[in-house]
Formats: sequence, C-alpha cells, structure tokens
Amino acid sequence: MLTSLPDLRLKKQADERVTVLTAYDYPTARLLDEAGVDLLLVGDSLGMVVLGMPDTTGVTLDMMLHHTAAVRRGVKRAPIISDLPFHTYDTPEQALANARLLMAAGADAVKLEGGVPFIPQIRAIIEAGIPFVGHIGMLPQSVVVEGGYKKKGKTPAQAEQLLADALALDAAGACAIVLESMVPEVATEITRQVKATTIGIGAGSGTDAQVLVTPDLIGSFPWFRPPFAKAHADVASEIQRAVSEWMQGVKSELRD
Repeated sequence: MLTSLPDLRLKKQADERVTVLTAYDYPTARLLDEAGVDLLLVGDSLGMVVLGMPDTTGVTLDMMLHHTAAVRRGVKRAPIISDLPFHTYDTPEQALANARLLMAAGADAVKLEGGVPFIPQIRAIIEAGIPFVGHIGMLPQSVVVEGGYKKKGKTPAQAEQLLADALALDAAGACAIVLESMVPEVATEITRQVKATTIGIGAGSGTDAQVLVTPDLIGSFPWFRPPFAKAHADVASEIQRAVSEWMQGVKSELRD
C-alpha cells in the first residue's frame, strides 16, 4: 500500500504495480482512499465529467482549488496529485505561484502537461520543494489546437520526441510521468529508461502504474467512454433505477 510519494521509486525498483484513480469530491475521494487506491488525481478532466464542458481547456485554477480542497477533506492515506489547468503555467513564476496555491489547498504534488519546452517551469516547481508529476503523449489541454484526441508515438520522430520529453522530465526530478494515449511499445521503452514512475492511460500494460478517470471505471458517465477504459460497474443505470423506483412510490402513495 502506497502512503507517500517517495514510495513510488521503491515500488518501481521492486516491480510492484501502482494504481491511480481520479477524484473530484469528498465522498468519491473517501471511498477510493478507503478502498486502498495508491494515488488520487484531482484531474482537470473534471471539466468534462463533472462540469459538462466539451474539453479541459475551460477549467480554471479556482475550480481546481475548490475540488482539491474537497478531495483533501476525504483522504487520510493516499497522496493527492492536482492538475495545473490550461494557461496557468505559461512562465516559471506563474507555474510556481499556482503550484503553491494547489499545495495550500491540499495537494501533495502537482502535474502539468508538456515536455522539453516546459522544463523551466518544472524546475521552478521542483526546486521550491514541491513534488512534481509530468504528463506527455496525448495532451488534453492541446486538443483544440491539435483538432482532436490523437494517438502519439506512431512515427519514429514522434517516438524519439516522447522519449526525449520523458528523459528531460526525469532529469529535472519528476517523481512520476503520465503517459497518455501512446503506442504501447513507446511507453514500455520510456518506462525502461526513466527512474520516475510511469503512469499509463491508453498506453498499454508496460508502464509502472495505471490511471483511469473514475467515472469511466464505475460507469457513472455513460455519454462517453474512451475505448481503452473498461467499466467495472454501471452506476448510471443504478441511479436511474433507484430514481424511477422512488418516483413510482411517490406517485402511487395515497395521501393521508
């Protein structure tokens, strides 16, 4: 059972897999923590699966602070990673100031999207003593610019750039790196070459850890689910069943 971020390196050395799930509110965070999930991620995916936005680019820092604080109140054991949202880390100074705000709200580490171009921001965060998690591959905050969600690492040039990004993040001191939607062979090679724990999502089984968006896992967001995410429950249907049963009871109940 993981109880601190330094344990990540020990888990990698021992070839022990790590589990990561997203949490955006107190009850979900408490349930996941009590279930023994190793790491919790307050992801900017909340823009889509909680707030109904078309993508993550509309998520603000205030939203992330609000949800990070809620998750913190529900967690006693698992370290919490919080996302820096779109355009909140354009400069090293901005990245550090906003990372400090997330830590004050209850995060144990912060995450931002991007590789080599963001090393100055990443170094500013790490040199201030804030644990950092990287994120390379498919970057949800870039979906508007790129025109959709596209698998990464399909060409030798892409694979080479992903490896360069991962090695740069590793050298800067990232404790973990999310590898999202990339060719499995590339993710496996990155995992072999870096000391940081790799956290895969849609990147095959060769990473040190796996992360899923919790609504995808439990089936509470039925309107969209990525092809790599297998639902292990159907919470949406169960909610509708319970509501229907309650409404029928109310409508059929005789007045006093």
